[in-house]
Amino acid sequence: MPESSPTPDSPISLQGQILLADPSLRDGIFDRSVILLAEHSVDQGAFGLIMNQPTGHTVGDFLKEKQFAPLLKIAVHQGGPVAREHLTFSAFWWQESQLRWALRISADDAIQHAHRPGTLVRAFIGYSGWTAGQLEGELRRHSWIATRPATSFLGLSHDRNLWAEILRNMSPFHRILAASPDQPNLN
Repeated sequence: MPESSPTPDSPISLQGQILLADPSLRDGIFDRSVILLAEHSVDQGAFGLIMNQPTGHTVGDFLKEKQFAPLLKIAVHQGGPVAREHLTFSAFWWQESQLRWALRISADDAIQHAHRPGTLVRAFIGYSGWTAGQLEGELRRHSWIATRPATSFLGLSHDRNLWAEILRNMSPFHRILAASPDQPNLN
């Protein structure tokens, strides 16, 4: 179920939720993005990773050394516009009906996580970040749609179609948003 819209005075706690870019947010990297919000605090800001922007590369395209062999076929995703010069690993899994994660882990930790059933390991270039109050302002301007990830989230294809797939399952209104053309002004 979608979260209710925040009022100007209400505190917002979004850690562990996913942010879906509103169709009006046509800002390059965030266009139709699905972001797992891994850290969020009104005082500290927010940190997340775009989950649906594969780069078309695998770890093997960047790391050729033998010790990285178990990671060579892991997809590399664009995590966001900040620190795009860094390749980092993250792992995601469900535990006690909650989505859990380990972010910015070492290659050795990523290898260990990759051997655990039900764990999704990804490599990311960059991340998405907001300063204190910035994300709250964007939410009040309806730039993002916040929702909790479904238990099927990790098993879905984390490509450009993920945005529409999640929206279609939220409500009839969101189903209409999911079906909107990339450039509605051309209709």
